[in-house]
Amino acid sequence: MRALSFWKRGLATAWIVVLAACSTATSGPPKEPGPFRAADLVEIVKLDPTIHLDIRYATSNNFTVRPVYRQARAFLQRPAAEALVRVNRSLHEKGYGLLVFDGYRPWSVTKLFWEITPRDKREGFVADPAKGSKHNRGAAVDLSMYDLSTGQEVPMPSAYDEFSDRASPGYKGGTDDERARRDLLRAEMEKEGFTVDPGEWWHFNYRGWEQYPILDVPFEQIR
Repeated sequence: MRALSFWKRGLATAWIVVLAACSTATSGPPKEPGPFRAADLVEIVKLDPTIHLDIRYATSNNFTVRPVYRQARAFLQRPAAEALVRVNRSLHEKGYGLLVFDGYRPWSVTKLFWEITPRDKREGFVADPAKGSKHNRGAAVDLSMYDLSTGQEVPMPSAYDEFSDRASPGYKGGTDDERARRDLLRAEMEKEGFTVDPGEWWHFNYRGWEQYPILDVPFEQIR
């Protein structure tokens, strides 16, 4: 994350403070009236193993510079996961495959992101835990594409999780090829009921996301 390099060095100290606070925190996800559909989280690669994973939050290669997931896995509510499989199959016809960075995200991780992110970087990039996020509902996915011929991630106008104007799905910079790939991804996702986030070309929300509850279930407990 080039745009965040100026404050990454201070995150180690921030982590110590935040983790200490989290260890004594008693608050949980926000209470919502519902009613909601029953959660049915599905592991994406079990539906289609040709969808590649690069779960950055299970590594230090993310804006927190620390792993926040214990397992490199990605889940979505079943209808969203099945729609993603259809997107992947369509992209195969064009020489690409899906590369998933993140799907369902436990609420406690969203809370952690909010607490360690500088206030001036939160707007448009980090969800407020008081409201929860579509990731917490298992109805949002962060992804890009890989080249079927090489297996390598394709260049886009910005890096994943870059806190800059380049992350916008309407950004006019970058190369023609980068913008074309970004727009292809968006078009294919929209065909299957996903909507792009206005500030992040890689973030897509599935239709009906509001029908699912905010969850805080660790990956280890999902079978």
